[in-house]
Amino acid sequence: MKKNISLLILVAGIISFSGCKKDFEELNRDPNGFTSASDGSLFNAVISSLKQGWNEQLYVNNSVLLKETQLGSLAQVRWNNYTIGTEEIWSNYYTTLPNLRELERRWAGMDTSSHELVNMMAMEKIVLAVKTFKVTDLFGDIPFTEAGYGYLDVSKLHPKFDTQESIYKTELNELKWAAEHIDVTAVTQEPFLTFKNFDNLFFGDMQKWQKFANSLRLRYAMRMVDKEPTLAGDIISDILMNSKPMFGVNQFGQLNDDPYTESAMLFPYQLGYRNESKGWSFNQSKDVRLGTTFWHWVSAHDSVDGSGIFDPRAYYFFDTNNDNKWAAYPNDPPSGMQVDGGIPYEYQRDVAYTLKGAGCLYSPFNYYMVRDEDYFPDILMTGAEVLYLRAEAYMRGIGVAKDVGQAGTEFLSGLQYSLNFWQHIMGSSKLPTGTPFATNITVPSNIGFISLQVGLNYFSVSESEQLDQIYAESWVDMIMQPQQAFALSRRTGRTPHEGAASQVFRFPIPPSEVSYNQANWANSVGSSGDGLNQKVWWMN
Repeated sequence: MKKNISLLILVAGIISFSGCKKDFEELNRDPNGFTSASDGSLFNAVISSLKQGWNEQLYVNNSVLLKETQLGSLAQVRWNNYTIGTEEIWSNYYTTLPNLRELERRWAGMDTSSHELVNMMAMEKIVLAVKTFKVTDLFGDIPFTEAGYGYLDVSKLHPKFDTQESIYKTELNELKWAAEHIDVTAVTQEPFLTFKNFDNLFFGDMQKWQKFANSLRLRYAMRMVDKEPTLAGDIISDILMNSKPMFGVNQFGQLNDDPYTESAMLFPYQLGYRNESKGWSFNQSKDVRLGTTFWHWVSAHDSVDGSGIFDPRAYYFFDTNNDNKWAAYPNDPPSGMQVDGGIPYEYQRDVAYTLKGAGCLYSPFNYYMVRDEDYFPDILMTGAEVLYLRAEAYMRGIGVAKDVGQAGTEFLSGLQYSLNFWQHIMGSSKLPTGTPFATNITVPSNIGFISLQVGLNYFSVSESEQLDQIYAESWVDMIMQPQQAFALSRRTGRTPHEGAASQVFRFPIPPSEVSYNQANWANSVGSSGDGLNQKVWWMN
């Protein structure tokens, strides 16, 4: 017992040194608290950790990635302290990882003839993959195989860095295992009956977990396709040719566009909290605006009355300026361009919606998308993304025979899914006062699926331009997933963009880790360069 207490104190001290003391204070006071927690409690904490952090949203998403992906435009860059956000992402991952390692340890010696237990093991593997892929895609090489075990083994308190290549291949194999071993009928026996009560993502629905696993396999296989074409092609072929369950389609490959069953999302009201962080992040980064890059993708011309808009998502994602006019701020502004002001993200709009401030000359993000604390989700993956990945596979002949016609079918399904998804999400959104979306915003009845098809004119352009549209529409749908849009942009180099190409390819390892794990950092990331312009493994 004394040895265990010493190890836990060591863990607490080290995590404190790297900025994570708060998370381990209780553990340090009660050394039996962590290892005596129920399986469900440990899993529930991991699910809760999937939501985006306050500093992550402000300093990484709003201050860097909206600008670099050009999903938005920053009239004035007020914040350059991205390390505050990356420290939070890093801390979130490495303070949650022991929960997953502990579950693995407990289940390693149990009887796996119980399909219910195997389902639980699959759920753990899927969540570990989600969190690990997120971190490695932002930072590149990271500690993984030795990470999260410090509470069991003092020799792993300074974990080595693993290559992103090895992490990708390991986690894709784990996702395959999970998808293949899930038994959707095995949900009636313990320990699953108790465990599923702690699942605030899919609430024990193993069909959704299986779809999520295969959808993630498709995402990350495609992400590495230009680096590992044979392996990626084999994975994509296995999924598509064998009609593996995934989001957005039924077993016959036909569109299933129910946004609530065909996506992975975390709703605040289901997790029992109010999401105040999103509104705060926009309130602090008050210069985030509709950019000309996005505007030119949803509107046929620059008329300020909005008469050129052919995509209803323009109304879901953005708003007019203080004079009720549509005005996009240039993503590649000329020297001396006037910065924007006003108060479009101040909370007085809860009761005075039209009050954006006299200085708000350019279109802000939609206030409902920013301010809804209960019904706007943290999005992990949607069926639209899956459908666009399928379209790309058929257009490029990756894992399947090239089929331009099938690519077009998948593309249209992606459009239909995305429009339906955002209509449901925004139609259900409310301000903290309870005022619903429809009270303040009306989408013109002549703008919808047909007008979007006409505006894009997909079937009248070349195959290369069709592929660009597939990438662009996936990018549009990721408006509130800038980290995924960042990956898409880096992978393809073909998402909509104005001006010089971005030279931001990753984030440096947070200073706390560099300081604490100096030797391992120096032998890995530090030896090859740890800058914003260093490409991750899967980039060409």
